[in-house]
Amino acid sequence: MATSLDRTKENPWKLKTPPGTSEFTMHVDEKDGKTILVCTVGSTVLHYDARCVDDLHAMLKKAGDWVDLGGADEQKPAKDGTVEAWGRSSDNPVGGWYGLKKGLRGRFGVYVPPLLEALGLCELEHNAKNNRMRAKK
Repeated sequence: MATSLDRTKENPWKLKTPPGTSEFTMHVDEKDGKTILVCTVGSTVLHYDARCVDDLHAMLKKAGDWVDLGGADEQKPAKDGTVEAWGRSSDNPVGGWYGLKKGLRGRFGVYVPPLLEALGLCELEHNAKNNRMRAKK
């Protein structure tokens, strides 16, 4: 993994959703021999494959411009061409969902982009709705 992901449960990233309306934490852990991101939003805990950080950054660099976030729950369809759609597409590098907990695999476009911003890998909009992100030049 090219990006240094070194935050533990004791020292997590403290992040906010793109509109700034909700706070959450994210840290790195290991599960079933795989490095994962553990995203804690209130009492809800989501898991994402940690390689999503480098993979999403590469996708944004290839896109070369702003990409809509399009966050959606797992049970709802993701709008085509969004970060959310890419995070569950059979065409992404893992061939499907980066979210790892069945029933809670969505919201990729809500919780992963603020981490990329904190890592200095992207620019992220912070509007009330319809936010976008792009790779830092």
